[in-house]
Amino acid sequence: MQLSFVCNKKLKRRTYMLSFAPGARAVIRDEEWLVRRVDPSTDGGWLLTCDGISELVRGREALFLTELEGPIEVLDPAQTKLVADTSPTYNATMLYLESMRRRSIANDERIHLGHRGVMNLVPYQLDPALQALHQPRARILIADAVGLGKTLEAGVLATELIQRGRGKRILVVTQKAMLTQFQKEWWSRFSIPLVRLDSLGLARVRNRIPANHNPFNYFDRSIISMDTLKSNLEYRNYLENAWWDIIVIDECHNVAARAGESGLSRRARLALLLSSRSDTLMLLSATPHDGSARSFASLMSLLDPTAISDPDHYTPQDFRSKGLVIRRFKKDIRDQVSSDFQERITTCLRQSASAKEEAAYRALLDIRFTQGGNHKAGRQQELQRIGMQKALFSSPKAALESTQRRIALLEGRPAISDDERIEVIGLQEFRETLLTLVNDTSAKSFSRYQKLLEQLQSSEFGWSKDDAGDRLVIFSERIETLNWLQEQLMRDLKLKPKQLEVLHGSMSDIEQQELVERFGRKDDPIRVLVCSDVASEGLNLHYFCHRLVHFDLPWSLMTFQQRNGRVDRYGQQHQPHIVYLFTETVNEKIRGDLRILEILERKDEQANLNLGDPSAFLNVYDPEKEVEKVSDYMAQGATPEQVEAELDHVATTTSDNDADFLMELFGGGTDAAPDPDTTATSAQPSAQHPGSSIDHIDEPASLFDSDYHYAKAALTQLNKEANLCQWQPADETQMIALTAPRDLQERLKLLPKEVQADNDYYTLTADRQRMAQAIETARQARAEEESWPQLHYLWPQHPIMEWLGDRVLTQFGRHCAPVLECLKLQPQEQAFILMGLVPNRKGQPLLVQWQVAYRVPDAQGQGAFTLQSFDDFVAHAGLNAGKLPNRGLLQAGHPAMQTLQAALPDAVATMHQHMVQAQSSFAQQLSTRLQDTLAELERLQGKQVEQLTLELEGQIETIKRGRLEQRTQQINRVFDDYRLWVQDTLTTEPQPWIQVIAAVCHLESAGA
Repeated sequence: MQLSFVCNKKLKRRTYMLSFAPGARAVIRDEEWLVRRVDPSTDGGWLLTCDGISELVRGREALFLTELEGPIEVLDPAQTKLVADTSPTYNATMLYLESMRRRSIANDERIHLGHRGVMNLVPYQLDPALQALHQPRARILIADAVGLGKTLEAGVLATELIQRGRGKRILVVTQKAMLTQFQKEWWSRFSIPLVRLDSLGLARVRNRIPANHNPFNYFDRSIISMDTLKSNLEYRNYLENAWWDIIVIDECHNVAARAGESGLSRRARLALLLSSRSDTLMLLSATPHDGSARSFASLMSLLDPTAISDPDHYTPQDFRSKGLVIRRFKKDIRDQVSSDFQERITTCLRQSASAKEEAAYRALLDIRFTQGGNHKAGRQQELQRIGMQKALFSSPKAALESTQRRIALLEGRPAISDDERIEVIGLQEFRETLLTLVNDTSAKSFSRYQKLLEQLQSSEFGWSKDDAGDRLVIFSERIETLNWLQEQLMRDLKLKPKQLEVLHGSMSDIEQQELVERFGRKDDPIRVLVCSDVASEGLNLHYFCHRLVHFDLPWSLMTFQQRNGRVDRYGQQHQPHIVYLFTETVNEKIRGDLRILEILERKDEQANLNLGDPSAFLNVYDPEKEVEKVSDYMAQGATPEQVEAELDHVATTTSDNDADFLMELFGGGTDAAPDPDTTATSAQPSAQHPGSSIDHIDEPASLFDSDYHYAKAALTQLNKEANLCQWQPADETQMIALTAPRDLQERLKLLPKEVQADNDYYTLTADRQRMAQAIETARQARAEEESWPQLHYLWPQHPIMEWLGDRVLTQFGRHCAPVLECLKLQPQEQAFILMGLVPNRKGQPLLVQWQVAYRVPDAQGQGAFTLQSFDDFVAHAGLNAGKLPNRGLLQAGHPAMQTLQAALPDAVATMHQHMVQAQSSFAQQLSTRLQDTLAELERLQGKQVEQLTLELEGQIETIKRGRLEQRTQQINRVFDDYRLWVQDTLTTEPQPWIQVIAAVCHLESAGA
């Protein structure tokens, strides 16, 4: 292979002849290595990035400088030694072939394994993976609506990347309450082990590694909360010195820039750092922006810093062609999931306010709130009143806490004004009305609570505290209300200890995780979970719960959506029953404000049935901003009819809000017209992958009936020569139990402690339904150590299956290939099973072909080889595990072995010629794509520099020149890095790499 390059300042322009390339096998220090990457080094030689193949170094990565190493022997496929396979029915060869097939997945755009995760496969779940795999760089925002299964969709994509050798190191960043849930989902459904680095997990890691070592380098795959990362500045240095193949940021709206903020929050700065520490980045959020162009642009810049030149002014065409975003609502996929999504039941309960509540309303309206020591009627006065009213709408207890804090604040001032004294008097009168409600232990005058109690105890509602499979979630936004509900419901429902629990944001990550796990275990005594809105993001609360009560109404449509999504989500087995509690009052002002909240409930229901995204009504796309907007309606004295009319108008017309085009892009409207000036660098799956996503599954044909059959055959073969391990199969249940031998134990030590067996005894099943049942059983387990499935999923991605694959690949020794006898071949026919691989400059296989070179030699033993696809040859020759008899006639000294060995170089030459032609054609296709991509990058780079020049207009010349130079350098650096990455990814190595897998003959073919 000839490679020309222009080196850095320490190197001159030189042309080198390389005898090795990415994908080649080489012997270095007497061990066999796979060359993954070749880079020029400053000493005039080469830096080889290698993966160990031979037994002593298997699973290890190493870097070698050719100038410092001794002789490096590149293994010539034509010199592969052919060896006999003496195993019954050629089991060793079949296992070798199958293991090689499973490891030779090209970096194409199809689904090979992710669809086989433990889930009820629905086509829409594959769309994000298909879209991301079509990109040169798999970076995507999965913004599906609440409850559609973003964690599973991310798991499918991660699985595909792992199979392609692009997922060895993974970091997941999520909410602290989500750590265990995310960790369990990816392990039990996809066998992706994530070590939990919560407060306890980090402490354990610190105890196991030297003080100055990077904890993120200790485990290849880990999960941590954003709060943990941002709370310790020490972690920033660790992050800057670590690299991952895949980074996932869950609930990524929490790291987006906010409209009106002059700088970036600590979360946003951390996300920006993380975005530069991996090739693949997945962002997950059902609410991916706050309605501002800048907020959404910040997420797009994490995925692709070249996409948007001006974060305040851009159009979907700036990033549409890059395939960076996918968003669906329930209405978009309803035809696919009729059996997996239950239509919700909504109950609105109304209760007239009591006389004591009416007195509290009047007292609240009489308070003359002050600001800066003065009372001023108008909007500010109204907003202060509405803030107190919001607490009252939650509960008298919450309002009492707010009132007492306000009184203490005013009375604690060194000099109090006359207006403030009047406010204090009003607050004290209001406090008295609240105390009459709070001090009544029967809560008879708290009308909304009495209606809740009546509903819970009614036979029509049908809820029973004795039914462990029918649990209840109650939401309230105020902690004071949560605590009051806990005490009151325990008494009135006669609940036992631990039957009612409270979940709120002040709890530690460990406490939150433990409580969520308890709620998902059927034998746990918990029956009622009273939650603040910390539980409204991401948590799965639907396993034994389909009833959800809004004790107080959210002032945000996004909060409605998030709350309801805890039980109204993919996988819910019962019809979700959502209950809203409304108070009816004779007080006209209070009644109007309560009616506005009722309208929000109605709009959420309308969106659920038709629109998809309730945020479109308020059109600000941020819960806090939605609360502000609703508060403004009330402060302005808007009537409920006026509010509803405005919400309907906003949802059905195009306004000037920056988020309108985002909603259009996401599916809230028709697609925008394409930009004729934009050159597409890739396309959305809808264009490139027409039809159902299921049609784009490419599962290679297997030589074995199932993964169970493969694992059973492998363990049988490996235990023939030596007692490798104790194991036991069960054909009826497709289960295998084994005791891990020492080398497997060492591998499994780096898995999460929860999935490691204390006695090294593991049970696996290939039955997906049985595995799904094991997941449910574990979720119900009371003991923490039993809350993870005791059963493991027997499929190619499980670490034990990977270990088996490594083991069977060493059956025939270094640089050897087995020979089979097949009586279905023609007399005198010779066949060689060959694999050809064309990598890119990053060492990733882009083109992988399995071919069989066959011929029927003439009288002189010569003749040209013809290529046939491996699948066609398998069908023709009947190569199937356990079906090919081994008569034991092929031994080391047999004439057939010598004849095949002599014919091998011609077969390899034929395959080499074929792969060179395939590489040339494939490289030409990639070159067109590469040139289009580079041209688009050039356009975007010019656009960003132009925008920078416009931004600096009007500044002092010296300042302008300095800033222009500094910022231009930053832009050039970003684009140069991305350009280099794209070139390495879309440029193939000029020479293919070929491996001889096996030879097949009829004994007569060698003159026997």
